Amino acid sequence: MDPLLEPFQLRHLTLRNRIMSTAHAPSFQEGGHPRERYRLYHEEKAKGGIGLSIIGGSTNIAPDSPSVFGQLYAGDDSIIPWFKELTDGVRSHGAAVICQITHMGRRTAWDNGHWLPVAGPSGTRERAHRSFPKAMEQEDITRVIGDFASAAQRCQLGGFDGIELLSHSHLLGQFLSPLVNKRDDDYGGSLDNRMRLSLQVVEAVRDTVGPDIVLGMRITGDELLDGGLSGEECVEIARKLAETGAVDFLNVLAGAPYDDLGLAGWVAPMGMPSAPHLGIAGQIRAAVDIPVFHAGGIADIATARHAVAAGHVDLVGMTRAHIADPYLVNKLRQGDEERIRPCVGLGYCVDRVNQGKPAVCGHNAATGREQVMPHVLERAHNRRKVVIAGGGPGGMEAARVCAERGHEVVLFEAGDRLGGQINLAAKGMTRRQIWGVADWLMTEVARLGVDVRLNTYVEAADVMAEAPDLVVVATGGWPETPDVPGGDIAISGWDVLGGEARLSGEVLLFDEVGDQPATVCADVLARAGAMVTMVTPDRMVAHDLGPTNAAVVLRDLVRQGVVFECFLDLVGIAAEGNRKRVVLRHVLTGETSERLCDHVVVENGSVPVEALYHDLKPQSRNMGQLDQVALIAGTDPFVVNNPLGQYDLARIGDAVAARNIHAAILDALRVCKNF
Repeated sequence: MDPLLEPFQLRHLTLRNRIMSTAHAPSFQEGGHPRERYRLYHEEKAKGGIGLSIIGGSTNIAPDSPSVFGQLYAGDDSIIPWFKELTDGVRSHGAAVICQITHMGRRTAWDNGHWLPVAGPSGTRERAHRSFPKAMEQEDITRVIGDFASAAQRCQLGGFDGIELLSHSHLLGQFLSPLVNKRDDDYGGSLDNRMRLSLQVVEAVRDTVGPDIVLGMRITGDELLDGGLSGEECVEIARKLAETGAVDFLNVLAGAPYDDLGLAGWVAPMGMPSAPHLGIAGQIRAAVDIPVFHAGGIADIATARHAVAAGHVDLVGMTRAHIADPYLVNKLRQGDEERIRPCVGLGYCVDRVNQGKPAVCGHNAATGREQVMPHVLERAHNRRKVVIAGGGPGGMEAARVCAERGHEVVLFEAGDRLGGQINLAAKGMTRRQIWGVADWLMTEVARLGVDVRLNTYVEAADVMAEAPDLVVVATGGWPETPDVPGGDIAISGWDVLGGEARLSGEVLLFDEVGDQPATVCADVLARAGAMVTMVTPDRMVAHDLGPTNAAVVLRDLVRQGVVFECFLDLVGIAAEGNRKRVVLRHVLTGETSERLCDHVVVENGSVPVEALYHDLKPQSRNMGQLDQVALIAGTDPFVVNNPLGQYDLARIGDAVAARNIHAAILDALRVCKNF
């Protein structure tokens, strides 16, 4: 039997397998409550076969621990009915459900919520959340212990199977860390003193909820920082917690998310190693006699299977893997492991949350939209003909959805391979895992029997000859030439990534967009030996990237000698012998400057390739228009405003406007799921 599918006994709970979703905050809360969107998101994983779902990442327990990335609030009784709906829903599909609670300490903001000062063991500031905390008095400590107990009781009344106390990097962990805790009273100095608050909270919570509910703690296995908690100290902390008899499990992770790069080491995007802290969890499992879980970036079945089979952990967290595919466990059980939609580390989920937006998966548009978007597609009542122009991620998703619905699908692609712009995005070293998005879609399209026609620049007559019922134009975009004097002698990032331009010497890379394309281009140029200066009119390089992606990408570029300059706009380029003279204007002062370089590369977004759409529009039933209200509501978006038309017509992705992979895939699902 697959070790991942073996049941596990956790106190009184029998879990149906060893795979879990660890606590996280997808920012789906409404008023601090887990309402319908939040509940359905977790129910989908239960439908998909998961054994345990720990919900409520960083659920706050007190007014001076305000939400900074869309957490729940368990500091009053109003949450209990919403808890009950969620726990009933998740358990109805066979999964156990636990809630995580915390006081964030210094890891929050004073200028949000009720504008209370943030609290900590000392006044030590955290760079990630930037607040200077108040050093807690004994009265504050006593109050927080009571807040933990009250919040735990609300979880119990809400029907949870268990409670997880969050220590790592939050208030309890801040008291443990010698980097943060500078106290000289009974709560500082020795390890026993630094543990005092954790033990008092455990005792208060267990006394409040009694023996008939699971209680665990998410702890640090090693801060991996000079002067921080060492692996040896963390093993000792784990032993002392286990010896209380009040704790039923420990959920181990490592690192110190005190800045953006630390956060990236904890919730790793592309460019970071896979499951780097599994051995640390194994050290703690060897030292204690209670179950040990691991929350630490395990995204693939092979690594998860090794983690359990080799005895590193008892349960393995596959949180982002379930964001990518909530039916992961069912597919594994059914022998369809190769059909699991992989988490490739896009980091779109966690970075959006840290930018104040709801989490979505970079390439599963249904995740977080379970109210209106299906993960499992139903067969259509009637088989119809669908023609798709363009084999990028949007076009392939449209083909997959329509084929799953049972339609006959023809997919035209002008190039010699599918993948679209992912072929370019995967050229960089840091971001090369992005090819997994295209690889999965290509495999699904082939499995479903889609008629793929490569090297075919399709025109309207070719489409009409197929007698389609639906035409999806997913022709993407084309690099836009900068509208400045001499802009025509600039080289596009596409030419660099596609191999048409192989550059050396001094390269000025101007980035108008502030997203991944320019950073991938800089990566390719620098690794080829060019001396790259990235210039942007924004106040920071890679302006639109979230903290984990930006930290890793920029770290790798700095290591390669790439230089960054901000607040500079490109206003002109002129040839000067074999070199280029570039004119730049400071966007704040208006002052201009000039410099010489060997090449100018520009990332300026793309313009839609839309001729085919306009050629097909007059013969379409809907004149190419989609009902936006219906599109958002998840109902049929096609309107009939040309009764003599021959087919429905939609264009998606960059064929509409330059956006990203997720937008193209969402467009495809919205357009095709009801056809």
